[in-house]
Amino acid sequence: MKKWISLILASTLLTAGLAGCGGGSKTDSVDASDESKPIKLSISLSTSGNAYAESSKDINNDKWVKEFEKRANVDVDINMIPLKDFDSKMAVMFAGGDIPDVVQNVGGSTDKSMSGSIEAGVFMPLDDLLKEYAPNIMKAVPKEAWAEVSYKGKIYGVPTWISNPSRRATYIRTDLLEKTGLPVPNTMDDFLNVLRAFKKLGVQAPYQGRENFKYADIAFGAYDALGYQFVEKDGEVVPKFYNAENMEKALTVYKTMYDEGLIQKDFATIQAPQYTENIQAGNAGMWTANAASLLDFRTKIQAVVPEAKIDIIPSPEGDTGLNGYGLYSSVITSLYINSKVSKEKAIRIIELFDWMQTPEATKFFSFGIEGENYTEKDGKIDYKFPTTKEGNDEQNFRSQLKWIGDGTINRERTELLPGGMDVLKALDETLADEGIGGIGFVPELESFSQLPDLASKRPDQAPKLIIDHMVKMIYGKEPITDWPKVIEEYKQKGGNDIVKDATERFKNNDGILNQSSRHK
Repeated sequence: MKKWISLILASTLLTAGLAGCGGGSKTDSVDASDESKPIKLSISLSTSGNAYAESSKDINNDKWVKEFEKRANVDVDINMIPLKDFDSKMAVMFAGGDIPDVVQNVGGSTDKSMSGSIEAGVFMPLDDLLKEYAPNIMKAVPKEAWAEVSYKGKIYGVPTWISNPSRRATYIRTDLLEKTGLPVPNTMDDFLNVLRAFKKLGVQAPYQGRENFKYADIAFGAYDALGYQFVEKDGEVVPKFYNAENMEKALTVYKTMYDEGLIQKDFATIQAPQYTENIQAGNAGMWTANAASLLDFRTKIQAVVPEAKIDIIPSPEGDTGLNGYGLYSSVITSLYINSKVSKEKAIRIIELFDWMQTPEATKFFSFGIEGENYTEKDGKIDYKFPTTKEGNDEQNFRSQLKWIGDGTINRERTELLPGGMDVLKALDETLADEGIGGIGFVPELESFSQLPDLASKRPDQAPKLIIDHMVKMIYGKEPITDWPKVIEEYKQKGGNDIVKDATERFKNNDGILNQSSRHK
């Protein structure tokens, strides 16, 4: 089981495709209103880095595409491009005007990659069509996701959404915690005490650090000081690091961790590969990661430390009463219908999207063909999980054909995995009660492109200027009490322009993502 379980874990996530270049909109001769006949449909999709798709010489004659066409009563012309060419191909497509019936985009309707196409009338508003012909979609999509695919109050895109934008989680080696005799930490003081106990046990990295605090921002979340989030204060929209009191509290936690050896001395230079290797080697006591990685961590760590127990726990709170990490955007990808498509054809397309939410469709995208990939008895599915990388890539491509759906995780496959219900419980219960909200912007603020060192990467990391000072303070090269000076430096170097830009966008409700923090 250990040989294949880590390979199939990636497939528990609904693989979201990206947009790419496609052929022109096809006003075919088939009567789109005749539902007995397959509807002809052209669509631009990306390989999403999937090797199965990228190695295909003719994706439209692929086995899974043909099976999908048969089940969905559609004759689809898919134009796929490698993920690495996404940005350039999107620009070429819009510049040349050779646009397919449906275009898939990463993110929402006003993202930079859409090149102002919504504003230019390239795609049609979908409100009326969705209300009349897509009951499953209208019921399932969160209102936050609709906001991200709308423009001036009208819906233009149909999203692959995230039902739970709280995806990052706090992990712990439960076997080590049991050795300490301490309970699961509830507060930041408890958190530090557990780390101290781990150090006494000889754990190399009581808490696993990482460069730029990416997947290592546990204290900033607890004190509502995530450097990439904005908040409204005194009539302005400002970065959360403007709250010097909260920033100093969070930085004091990290300096304590550094001074006491509870985090690696070189934490500020640890990149993703080393971060992952340290955890998988059994060297970390606590860390932050996507909840969907739980089974993979269990498999990899137990291969080195057989007695290891790995669990997701509620993130410890600061004195703000908050806990967790920054909430993600509610949209992964979205689909747009060419405004030149006839109403009859647009209706069929919307009905196709809605069909993708049915149990029949979900079973196909998740498990494939009955008798070949799975069997079902008394409502229970026995699925043949792939055991090779090639098989996993093929499985993920089949999932990519589900263009619309909840992209949080593939529940149907996850619940069949050993320990899969632990993953779903973490998402549905633990992470449902935590996560830090704030104000974000889609597309990003124009001032960000002019001031890259002051730009926030959401939901990722604070601006470079801010991170540089955070690291210096943790290393003792600058006093933490000097944080107000950092704020002034940020303002003088262009931060005032960013605040002005953010405030105007917020007041005009122009591409605003305003998420509320979650509480227990």
